[in-house]
Amino acid sequence: MKFALNGALTVGTLDGANVEILNAVGEDNIFIFGNTVEQVETLRQRGYSPLLYLESDKELHETVMQITSGAFSPEDPSRYHENLHVFSDYYQVLADFRSYVEAQAHIDRRYRNQDKWVKSAIANIANMGYFSSDRSIADYARDIWRIQPLPDVRALTGRQREDGKPVAAAPQKPKPRKH
Repeated sequence: MKFALNGALTVGTLDGANVEILNAVGEDNIFIFGNTVEQVETLRQRGYSPLLYLESDKELHETVMQITSGAFSPEDPSRYHENLHVFSDYYQVLADFRSYVEAQAHIDRRYRNQDKWVKSAIANIANMGYFSSDRSIADYARDIWRIQPLPDVRALTGRQREDGKPVAAAPQKPKPRKH
């Protein structure tokens, strides 16, 4: 599902909707981390081993150990054990960890420069119309779930097309920006 919060700066991997968001807002207004789709596939083909990442990154190892210790779930210390011990890391979270930490440091630096942060937030507001949750949910309802809005909800808009369907004011898909 493609949607974005108005003015929020996206932090994510370069796949799915984030590729479209990057094209809409520009690379200075989004924080991308982690492997590309191609790099993920290459790791899968070569035999991805999450243990190698865990053993080679002290901070990652400490993070995982803190999670397994129950520090974040004292009322249920074993809550995450199954996720961490049975979990095969299909999405290669451990491979992306170091890049994520670096992205967070970049975000911290950007936030300290309020002029740049505000400029990025405004760029996101101005260029994210296509990703509004209203448009996204309406598209999913129509194209994926194949459901119609309730009649009383349509009446609330006060505007309908000749065929009786509500008038959608969703913006069009943005044209890609040059990076």
